[in-house]
Amino acid sequence: MFLADVLGTVVSPVQHPILDGERLLLIRPVDPNGVQRGIARIAIDRSRAGVGDRILVVDEGNAGRDLIGDPRAPVKTIVVGVVDYVELGDETVYDHRTGPAPRRTP
Repeated sequence: MFLADVLGTVVSPVQHPILDGERLLLIRPVDPNGVQRGIARIAIDRSRAGVGDRILVVDEGNAGRDLIGDPRAPVKTIVVGVVDYVELGDETVYDHRTGPAPRRTP
């Protein structure tokens, strides 16, 4: 699992039948402080996330197929939750109501 930010939605006329009716999101992995980690990717949305939301993502085929309910589904990356807040130690580094805390330089 990893944290990510939602960048936008994806619309595609060519889909596998298992994706029919599924909402696809363009997401960018981030660390707990909101710093980009890795490249953007497409995920199936099972949490009704929106652009700008910080989300929790499952990125493993068996877990994805279990969530879809089809052991043969060609899926891997699925949004499973919208994050309310992230705490590191006793500091809140992200709160959905106020957005990310100001970033500190290392």
